[in-house]
Amino acid sequence: MWPYLNRMLWPETIPEQEWHALSQSVALLQGYGPQDLHRLKRLTERFLASKAIEGALGFEVSPVVARTIAAQACVPILQLGLDSYAGWYSVIVYPSAFRAWHEFVDEAGVLHRQSRDLEGEAWRRGPVILAWEEVQADTRGERGGNVVIHELAHKLDLSWGGVANGMPPLPSGMPLADWTRAFTAAFQDFQTRVETGDQLPFDSYAATSPGEFFAVVSETFFVRPQTLRAAYRQVYGLLARYYRQDGPKMGKLPESAS
Repeated sequence: MWPYLNRMLWPETIPEQEWHALSQSVALLQGYGPQDLHRLKRLTERFLASKAIEGALGFEVSPVVARTIAAQACVPILQLGLDSYAGWYSVIVYPSAFRAWHEFVDEAGVLHRQSRDLEGEAWRRGPVILAWEEVQADTRGERGGNVVIHELAHKLDLSWGGVANGMPPLPSGMPLADWTRAFTAAFQDFQTRVETGDQLPFDSYAATSPGEFFAVVSETFFVRPQTLRAAYRQVYGLLARYYRQDGPKMGKLPESAS
């Protein structure tokens, strides 16, 4: 049981006036037109009806908090549908960064237990865990990333094989070899940039593993799509095919962009 949970259930319908206010307050949604926003509203309502939004350590989950998280969580699945999030049922919201404990076995077979402060986490069949302070900053567009999308990208990644390895379930007609080749090359190039101290197009945390690379490039795809396309054009193109949409703030880029 999560400590000090504050669980509330939300009505399935968001009043139009309140949805308009929400869509104006979330930086991530500014690139979407009326039709996409209408679709996103319906998806957000279904998300709220099917997932519990729970506050931990005394944090109060208000309707605004729940809708703010749900709307951003639904951006990656705008064209994929809510079934993409099947198999898990809750979002845990801490007031700020939280400490998580993890166990791992080293090469010598010794079990280690360590803790670190996190702003988000996603479990295979468990909850998505978020820090509201960081969600707020991303909602306002202050950090150039989006922790909600990052963790939901992990959920999509985990839905195929149960391992966050940067390989989500690909749509029919997208060759696995194309995805593997482009993402492997980009990941290795990014690791080299980190090691040599080059200027980075996005968070260095992406160099941690292929799974983290997929999550970071996914949030960059939606928040700063032009940056991603300029850095790794093939990866951008594959994500556009996978998510079945362009980054909402894409605008027009010259065809010569690399």
